[in-house]
Amino acid sequence: MPRFDDIYAPDFKEKPYWWEVGEPETNMDPLPTRADVVVIGSGYAGLNAATHLARAGRDVVVIDGDRIGEGGSTRSGGMVSSGQKLVVGGALTGVDPELMSRLIGESNESFDYLKTLIDTEGLDAGLSVTGRFFGAHSSANFETLKHHGALLADKTGVKVHFLDRDHQREAIGSDYYHGGMVVDDYGGLHPGMYHKALRERAKAAGVALRSHARAGVVRELDNGEKMVPTARGEIRTPHVITATNGYTGADATPSVARRVVPVKSYQIATEPLPADLLAELIPNARMVSDTRRDLIYTRPSPDGTRLLFGSRPGAFDMSDKAAAKRLYARMITIWPQLRGTKITHVWSGRVAMTVDKIAHLGDRDQTSFAVGCNGNGVALMTYLGYQTARKILGEQNQPSAFDRDKFMPVPFYNGKPWFVPVVAGWYRLRDFLERSRG
Repeated sequence: MPRFDDIYAPDFKEKPYWWEVGEPETNMDPLPTRADVVVIGSGYAGLNAATHLARAGRDVVVIDGDRIGEGGSTRSGGMVSSGQKLVVGGALTGVDPELMSRLIGESNESFDYLKTLIDTEGLDAGLSVTGRFFGAHSSANFETLKHHGALLADKTGVKVHFLDRDHQREAIGSDYYHGGMVVDDYGGLHPGMYHKALRERAKAAGVALRSHARAGVVRELDNGEKMVPTARGEIRTPHVITATNGYTGADATPSVARRVVPVKSYQIATEPLPADLLAELIPNARMVSDTRRDLIYTRPSPDGTRLLFGSRPGAFDMSDKAAAKRLYARMITIWPQLRGTKITHVWSGRVAMTVDKIAHLGDRDQTSFAVGCNGNGVALMTYLGYQTARKILGEQNQPSAFDRDKFMPVPFYNGKPWFVPVVAGWYRLRDFLERSRG
């Protein structure tokens, strides 16, 4: 890898760019000794579940091991889609057709739910539906994209069109890819602004938010209630929700932790760019990702001033600052015209992967859980938090399609992802070989 020793701007920070307008929140008020519902995890799922329950008259407390919003919800790329991961990721291979239809239907519904929530409640989230370009990493990948795009349009109803290599500059100012696919109906939001809006909404509904209260193993009491031990005291409650996703710990929910694998991803933000350059890099301010197994994801910032670029830059985890150099190298491979641009922010976060590549609701470890976004969680986890609350309130006509008994544990896994570097290295090798052939 080339040396990049002068890529850091004078105001360079090892923190999410999103936190400039949506810093996580500290609340050290005493914990209640009892609540109707305790929600573990203060991301999109946890906050949305808590608000729905509080508006139904329940006394709800949300606890987090760090600051409120410290985890993955404010560290994501902020891209929003619906059923793409299910249809083109192979998650539904071998799934019963009736269940497949319900999973896709609810995945589509999650995006509609998100848009309606933001619109009807006036949430300041920076949502914009500008479309998304998927770049083909090799010529063979372009043929695969066309097949997947046809499936995606058929199964989810989104508008899809294709650009061969000679025309891909209509969607991306680069010759790196072998053509690509544009989905017009996808978009993005500002994770920091969205999370801050959900926090304020929860507090307005009467939800108590408490930071630095890491939970331990929930135990059932003789009267059927639960005891939630935390670093700041114990809380008695009839209902516990676990919404920790990529931050699920074996020390609190060991059975759930064996079923989700936290995978670290890293992002950088450039210094402000000239408007005409950003428009050249990504016309129409679309979201961008590609067909690599070790994929990149990139987009303009919601205010249209910077480029944000994310990936997992190596098989092994590394410091954020070391990752910045590797991400920079990947970025200028796609856009050579960015060489010399400075980086103002680098950060990382964890996403939760599952064996079947599908998110899950259910009941384990004395809690109701909503986990496993598989890197597609902005709309889906918001929606699954809502569905978990409805389940507790008895409002569902039928269980969510994501609420199934079958939730496979990862073989030979106890919550410590020792195998991630092996899998990541294998993915990178296969990507290299495909690119070389194509």
